[in-house]
Amino acid sequence: MASLRKIARRTFLIGSAAIAGGVAFGVWRYKTPYANPIAGAGIGAITPYVLIDPQGVTIITPRAEMGQGIQSTLAALVAEELDLPWDQVRVMHGPPAKAYYNAAMLEEGVPFAPTDESWMADLARDAMAIPGKFLALQATGGSTSIPDGYEKMRAAGAVARAALIAAAAQRLGIDAQRLSTQGGAVVAPDGTRLPYTELAVAAARAALPDTPPLKPRSEWTLLGQSLPRVDMVAKSTGTEVYAGDIRLPGMKFATVKMNPALGAAMNGFDASAALAMPGVEKIIPLDGGVAVVAATTWHAIQAAEAIAFDWAPADYPANSEAMQAQVAASFVPDSLDATKRNEGDVSSMGGEVFEAEYFVPHLAHATMEPMQAAAHLVGGKLTLWVGTQFPGLAQQFAAEAAGVAQSDVELHTTAMGGGFGRRGEVDATVYAAQIAKAMEGTPVLVTWSREEDMTHDMYRPMAMGRVKAALKDGRIDSFDFATASSSIMETLAGRVGLPLMGPDATLAQGAWEQPYGFANYRVMAYRAPRTVPLGFWRSVGASVNVFFHESAVDELAHLASADPMAFRLAQIRHEPSRKVLEAVAEMSSWGTPRPGRALGLAFAISFGVPTAEVIEVAQTGEGIRITGAWAAVDVGVALDPRNIEAQVSGAMVYGLSAAVRGEITFAEGRVEQQNFWDYEPLRLSQVPDIQVRVLESGGKIRGIGEPGTPPAAPALANALFKLTGKRVRSLPLSKAFSFA
Repeated sequence: MASLRKIARRTFLIGSAAIAGGVAFGVWRYKTPYANPIAGAGIGAITPYVLIDPQGVTIITPRAEMGQGIQSTLAALVAEELDLPWDQVRVMHGPPAKAYYNAAMLEEGVPFAPTDESWMADLARDAMAIPGKFLALQATGGSTSIPDGYEKMRAAGAVARAALIAAAAQRLGIDAQRLSTQGGAVVAPDGTRLPYTELAVAAARAALPDTPPLKPRSEWTLLGQSLPRVDMVAKSTGTEVYAGDIRLPGMKFATVKMNPALGAAMNGFDASAALAMPGVEKIIPLDGGVAVVAATTWHAIQAAEAIAFDWAPADYPANSEAMQAQVAASFVPDSLDATKRNEGDVSSMGGEVFEAEYFVPHLAHATMEPMQAAAHLVGGKLTLWVGTQFPGLAQQFAAEAAGVAQSDVELHTTAMGGGFGRRGEVDATVYAAQIAKAMEGTPVLVTWSREEDMTHDMYRPMAMGRVKAALKDGRIDSFDFATASSSIMETLAGRVGLPLMGPDATLAQGAWEQPYGFANYRVMAYRAPRTVPLGFWRSVGASVNVFFHESAVDELAHLASADPMAFRLAQIRHEPSRKVLEAVAEMSSWGTPRPGRALGLAFAISFGVPTAEVIEVAQTGEGIRITGAWAAVDVGVALDPRNIEAQVSGAMVYGLSAAVRGEITFAEGRVEQQNFWDYEPLRLSQVPDIQVRVLESGGKIRGIGEPGTPPAAPALANALFKLTGKRVRSLPLSKAFSFA
């Protein structure tokens, strides 16, 4: 794992000829940019995204790598414009800095559906970059990394290339227009090649040029291709660096044990038995629990289990049944958070009225790597190594926890064994900083046990959906959709100490923006009382509402005696959405008889991506087996088709795992599920062959980390209905079906 400190040290060792032997290039959207976060590293860096030192080119990718391949695609954006061969690309995560703010993060909150391409909608989306800049969140999430970086990182490469050409033109004494770039070098008409590394010092001394025109797609050599990922070798050989891999001289190892009644206090504890155990060095009281410091992580976890605690009780309903009753009671005017869509008049529906209620439980993120962070506080300076989706926020909270200035916190963002929204939280970072403060001068690695991780998550909300609808002439004429859950934003605001202003857009996410042309169409979101800590789970509100919405649409198709595919196509006018439905129909051979098997369909737009999925199920002697899965997506512009396919496949497995067995339940105020044995994902033998087709409408480029998840659960439920005739309206499906 590269670091600015290592690059700076290496550069200074080159000698006086390379005092400015590194140069970083970038581009700014606004006239007053934030300070360059790498300018003070002693390498002559002047802008944030492309760094050239005597050893080569390093592309700064300021988004978290959680297994989704984002750093490879972001690097390709820069390398394409820089004419840098892929085998010369080096990548480093950017430090916490306002300069790396995510301008696309707020676009999802505009009151315009993704299908709305009017000038007013586009103006509103573009305007979100302004508060995005001033909030200055360096964030990875919401499938925004590619929309945010698509233009600015290509521009960074183009500016760097222009500056290098200008430096070469001055050295050679010829017109810059006569020079070209190839293979990481500037090439003169006579064939003379000047490597970028030889031009870095001169380029650093000159003012940056304006951004030149970016390459047309017809000239792309990297983008649009399936490239080897830059992290592939490290992850294949076990040399990738995660927080748990950090080892420093004299390091101690710690774990935490917090009140199982989430957010409640600790009245007291007796650690005498734990302190008598071998290897245990210290017990540190924390807010709501303790940390155990020991010679090894195993010693720490074993000792934590030996402590006797007096826990304060939870301040939320004691069990899942009471929580569900609370959500059900929230469909009342006083709890209405927002009416997100209201076309026609749903109150006038006549004839035979369809009514249904749907339910989904709390879910954990269940990342493969439990929460971890390494920390070292010495001389008033705190150094952290942590996998985080919000490095600036983590740095800020760590500074407060350690009692130092934020400028005195050096945070290294490591690779992560999954995130799914969980690593957008800062709790692991805060605990590490608090423990480092108590162990000042001694580096510590803090690792949560799997059980502590599973029972102290920020969960996907429990939710209910109610649909009332009517058919007319074989089509949906009226569709009245209501959804209710506790607010993610309300609990998040409470954790970070900020007020929640206005409605929570995640409550109706995935419901109101669907491109169906029902004559009478209403979507309302109700806010249930605040209970347990909630957080962003892969695809957020769409993971809930698409199950409700697409289950109901499928039920209505069967009531209309219509083919579910034709039924949807007849009521969708948005062409990219129609194309993904037609594509998945072709891929899955929809309509072809398959004895003993059945297909289920679901469609949704989430995070701007039209996504259609088909799941095939079969009845076997061992139970129901998922035997096939197909997906078609439209991302606007596909930068790396193979990586997109991988993301959609992984998102489908994540969604299917939750649909089949995913459930977090509470009893006596505590989470009942402890580990993967009782929160079980699909096993490898249960994962079907997945085929993905990537379409490109050529519209606004979209991210793909999340859109594959929402349709998976309803597609499976719809397939099970087709196979068995049994309609199930609540998850997990294993409560109603036996799976092989």
